[in-house]
Amino acid sequence: MPVLETYKKQAKQLLRWHRDRNHSVGGRIRQLPRYRDVTDHESLALNFKLTEAQEIIALEAGYDSWAALRAAVEDASPRPPEAPKPVLLDAARPVLFVRNVRAAAEFYRDRLGFRVDFLHGHPPFYGSVSRDDATLHLRFVHEPVLAADTAREEGLIMAFIETRNVKELYAEYLAAGVEPAQKLTKQAWGGTDFIVRDLDGNTVAFVG
Repeated sequence: MPVLETYKKQAKQLLRWHRDRNHSVGGRIRQLPRYRDVTDHESLALNFKLTEAQEIIALEAGYDSWAALRAAVEDASPRPPEAPKPVLLDAARPVLFVRNVRAAAEFYRDRLGFRVDFLHGHPPFYGSVSRDDATLHLRFVHEPVLAADTAREEGLIMAFIETRNVKELYAEYLAAGVEPAQKLTKQAWGGTDFIVRDLDGNTVAFVG
């Protein structure tokens, strides 16, 4: 469990984002029952306070209140530090065109192990997901940019993500029931990669 100081910094950061008029805070503010129906624009006009930011951080950590989170942190017995996990992915920030930003974000979260960084709009029309150092942005479009048949025939890749331990990641996805569009393949140019297709037909290549 993170130390209390970490949670305090997260709350202060959320407050700064609100003051900087970052629309990504709207969805997080709506977690508070009293603000459930506010729009993103209305959320930025609120007299948002640090105590409310702390309340949101507590909810996101699984507690009913900041006091409950604080008590849990203070009561937690010290644990030996965990061994650092190797970073699997390196930086990538392409924009993928999708017809449902929320559904696309949930696919990357639930099937591919990404986290949802933010969903902008109500309903969302732009969002971001990331895993380790790799980030994918999701943008709403009414119709597919590329015909599915064309994408399949031409083998179009929408995003390349450099991946450390690509075989380990491939095994993780297979165990999770993800069906790759291209199986793990040793390429003639020396690299090893596999390809996953998302709900909108966007193909993402994980390259070792």
